[in-house]
Amino acid sequence: MKNETQQIPAAENPEKFIGLKLGEPYKDAAGVKAVVVAGEYVFGQVPFARGMKALFILNQKLGYDCPGCAWPDPDGERSPIAEYCENGAKAIAEEATTKSLKPQFFVENAVADLAKLNDFHIGKEGRVAQPMYLPEGGTHYQPITWEGAFEKIASHLNKLESPNEAVFYTSGRTSNEAAYVYQLFTKEYGTNNLPDCSNMCHESTSFALAQTLGIGKGSVKLHDFYEAEVIVILGQNPGTNHPRMLTALQKGKANGAKIISVNPLHETGLLGFNNPQKVKGVLGVGSKLTDIFLQVKINGDLALVKAINRLLLEEEEAHPGTVFDHDFIRDNTAGYLDFISEVKKHDLDFLVDACGVSLDEIKEAANLLKHKSKIIVCWAMGITQHKNAVATINEMVNLLLIKGSIGKPGAGTCPTRGHSNVQGDRTVGIFDKPHEALLDQIKKVYGFEPPREHGYDVVKSIYAMHEGKAKVFFAMGGNFLSATPDTSFTAEALRKCNLTVHVSTKLNRSHLVHGKEALILPCLGRTDLDIHDGLTQFVSCENSTGVVQMSKGVLKPVSTDLLSEPVIVCRMAKATLGSRSKIDWDKFEKNYDHIRDDIEKVVNGFEDYNKRVRERGGFYLPNGCRERKWDTKNSKANFAVSELVVEKLADDELMMMTIRSHDQFNTTIYGLDDRYRGVYNERRVVFMNPADILRQGFEIGEVIDLYNHHDGRERVACGFIIVSYDIPERCVATYYPETNVLVPISCVADKSNQPSSKSIPVKLRRSSLFEEPIAFKVL
Repeated sequence: MKNETQQIPAAENPEKFIGLKLGEPYKDAAGVKAVVVAGEYVFGQVPFARGMKALFILNQKLGYDCPGCAWPDPDGERSPIAEYCENGAKAIAEEATTKSLKPQFFVENAVADLAKLNDFHIGKEGRVAQPMYLPEGGTHYQPITWEGAFEKIASHLNKLESPNEAVFYTSGRTSNEAAYVYQLFTKEYGTNNLPDCSNMCHESTSFALAQTLGIGKGSVKLHDFYEAEVIVILGQNPGTNHPRMLTALQKGKANGAKIISVNPLHETGLLGFNNPQKVKGVLGVGSKLTDIFLQVKINGDLALVKAINRLLLEEEEAHPGTVFDHDFIRDNTAGYLDFISEVKKHDLDFLVDACGVSLDEIKEAANLLKHKSKIIVCWAMGITQHKNAVATINEMVNLLLIKGSIGKPGAGTCPTRGHSNVQGDRTVGIFDKPHEALLDQIKKVYGFEPPREHGYDVVKSIYAMHEGKAKVFFAMGGNFLSATPDTSFTAEALRKCNLTVHVSTKLNRSHLVHGKEALILPCLGRTDLDIHDGLTQFVSCENSTGVVQMSKGVLKPVSTDLLSEPVIVCRMAKATLGSRSKIDWDKFEKNYDHIRDDIEKVVNGFEDYNKRVRERGGFYLPNGCRERKWDTKNSKANFAVSELVVEKLADDELMMMTIRSHDQFNTTIYGLDDRYRGVYNERRVVFMNPADILRQGFEIGEVIDLYNHHDGRERVACGFIIVSYDIPERCVATYYPETNVLVPISCVADKSNQPSSKSIPVKLRRSSLFEEPIAFKVL
């Protein structure tokens, strides 16, 4: 293939510096500083009374669910002060703002001009107040009625040659009720093209756990953290991404648990925690969390876990019956001998070199584990976004299986989900590869034959749009362009669509990189009061531990021209399907209880849904792993044989992983500070080991471009400031979405097809835009 330079239009990735300031990374997460920052953020955007009303019932029983992460709420008593974290408060402020975008805003601001703003400033413009339409060839969005918007969507969908020419994306903030009617509409329309954000965050988890344990979800409950003997945290930064997890870790530590943390970076939340609801936390006396920190190379986790398993096997062979739980292995598992044979293949020195952790440190971790059985293994996207992600998760499951550490108190799997209802969306049917049992039930209940062929996931959707096979793109929430890999390629794909539609609360970059025609459909958020037909409605969400609970907004919406997501779907379905539909969409729209009644008929585990969801704290969905019932083909928990392939870098290459700043949740940029890492007022930075800076002939503060070559294309992220940081040699870290442009669309995890954004080979060169290093302020 011809090598051609990949240009980066400003609409996808504006390249502007703001003014870097550097300080010392924090040693402890949260504390009074987090409270102060959260308060300043909330009440800087939301009137005091409105802000207090929103925060008072956030994550409370019978309140509303935080639109941020999916960390579970306590089953028992919840904090009356604040059952939320700093970033949860920021998420509420973003949604509860009274600033709104009226038609005049769009008259005064062309799409091309808005695209020149960075993601932070785009998000600060406010809530979209009415449906907006961008005609073909237009330069400005203009108002459109809801009826006109639905007619536009129906016209495009109904003139497609095949339903498979449409793509229906789902964000993890979508409620169970909206997700259910959404997937029901797409199936009656005739397609399983249902990509969702899980394709980019935990698809590797879902695939691996379903194959080995029979359910693509974690097995632990929150209380298990209080009973655990060892908690292993891999590829996760809880201080920023799941801050309320720190409270659970603190309680576990108080009860005697030991914590092993595995990460390329010394993340603040892994080191210590100042609980702002405890006197010591207020006084700045933090709890030390991590007992053993293993600083792996980027994607060194598989080699590390294999090394631990090898050491545990050696101990078991030296002292039979003292390390492995052979009763559990005999009664519950299959594939043990094949696993043992694989473990013995790898030389320890090879594994040590591959993971970048010393043998003594690995032995320390193995010694901590060898006589413990109440073990929880937690992981996030630092594990799932690699080519070998499924293999790594399989190996972690192998560790739990040899120890009998699944299906007992204080033990099990804990994938930490990054969005508040991404797990619930999958439960109620948002999946490009729907299970036959679900399709059979849909046919039985509604009387139509749903499509059986698999649809497009995120990566396949982007290819399909790029190749002209998909012509309509509909997004139920999210910021698709900024979340996906290969930004320029994805932008090209979206621009080839005849119509792009986004159901959104606020303006984002995906509205500015659009199809020939485009629609923005403004929806109610989690905080908003949802009243229509004289009824106050509520929705429900599922957290990471499988608890389904109600979410009922309390704030007056900023506009009278907003619709809820379930209503938007129902009206789109009526406009598109008309008299050929066999579903009573009017019934669903008028009362969400009817949606829940139908979920109960179609999806296992939702018996008495409307009754149980109204109970304080909600209810748990079934989880076979907790009862040692394995929903696999052989009804066993399966050991997996995972091959280890170590990627070799060229002499001038480095391995890049994308990360979030502390002032960020997914693609939403709350601010420009990453105080836990000591970086302020700037996002276009690259974290490098001091030895690599010297070896490559650069200096701190120098501006470089990052680039790579893949599939015959050069991909470039221009203008990044070098920051010296404690990261393994030959490894660098950058914020996303700024460097998603470097993640090739074809670089995905084996078996799950999830983008491998955490292990991208890159090269560095001096930026052609800046001849001298950037002057930065040291705090």
